[in-house]
Amino acid sequence: RSLSPAPAAVARAARPLSSTPSAAPPAAAARAPRARRQLKAPITITMRAAERIRELLASREDAVGVKLGVRRRGCNGLSYTLNYALEVPTKFEEVVEHGVRVFVDPQATFYVAGTEMDWETTELSSEFTFRNPNETGKCGCGSSFAVNEDGPRPLQPPQP
Repeated sequence: RSLSPAPAAVARAARPLSSTPSAAPPAAAARAPRARRQLKAPITITMRAAERIRELLASREDAVGVKLGVRRRGCNGLSYTLNYALEVPTKFEEVVEHGVRVFVDPQATFYVAGTEMDWETTELSSEFTFRNPNETGKCGCGSSFAVNEDGPRPLQPPQP
């Protein structure tokens, strides 16, 4: 095995040294900062859900939106949480659709990616519902869910 330097290293060492401090080449200095790619919002909000959120926010003048999170509880392991946002939370992802603001907790993003938030009224209840492509199971009453640990799947149309 030879201990002699590689040809590229020899070429670098043979360059004359400059007495001025090194500066970035003109082409590099003229480059514009790289634009950040817009990411898809973690959830979508239906018009009915937005109308209901608007009604709720009208009763709380100090609220700027709602916060969506996930907690470990229930018979299937996870449940959704909704709370008033009295100020814009830091590090939460803001989703603005149909004129309402929903702030998604960063710890919930993996579990809710691709979810559609809706408001449904039936003869027995009126509630926010979540069509989550990551769900692998739900309890009978619908208050908790389990997720697919392999990541988000495309949202499928509701079954009749």
